[in-house]
Amino acid sequence: MRDPVEELHEAATLMARIGGVQAVDSPTLKRALDLLVASLCLIALSPAFLVVGLMVMVDVGNPVLFAQQRPGKDGKLFRMYKFRTMRDMAAPDGRQLSDSERLTKLGRFLRSTSLDELPELINVLLGHMSIVGPRPLLPQYLDRYTPEQARRHDVKPGITGWAQVNGYRGETETLDKMQARIDYDLEYLRNWSLRLDIYIIFRTVLLVFKDASAY
Repeated sequence: MRDPVEELHEAATLMARIGGVQAVDSPTLKRALDLLVASLCLIALSPAFLVVGLMVMVDVGNPVLFAQQRPGKDGKLFRMYKFRTMRDMAAPDGRQLSDSERLTKLGRFLRSTSLDELPELINVLLGHMSIVGPRPLLPQYLDRYTPEQARRHDVKPGITGWAQVNGYRGETETLDKMQARIDYDLEYLRNWSLRLDIYIIFRTVLLVFKDASAY
């Protein structure tokens, strides 16, 4: 695996060559980029929202969306929205079936192409999330972070991030993968710039299309 610092420097160099104009980096401009991208995506992808919503309604049932508590900036919990990908099913003895047993074929497709995460654009507009940032993990990890690792909550969580475009997209992680994912998040924080955010957005789009073409 390549050194994340080296990759970040390469990404920054690449973005510096695009346009040749120095960007002014600030949280205000990052928020402006979030609002612009989220608004344009919600408008452009409104047909996809409708189609996916109808498919989820038929395949999984109502409600179409589910909300889950996730830690945001400064570790404060917020409700993150996604399209449902699993049915509410139980075994004959009343036992709750596992996630893999409840996950539908449509749900696997939505997860692999990240279409289940489209409603998170609403979280961006509400100010809970950013387009780019560390992915919000489950709340039960909060008391397990070292002080350095906890710095991933110094910024808003993102729909996509440096870890995700480097192969760490899954929710369930081994300890080694979790450590690598957090390392990528911390390197992103140390090297943040608007150019890097734009680079990650473009790279995310390419990865999503690549995954979709596999179906």
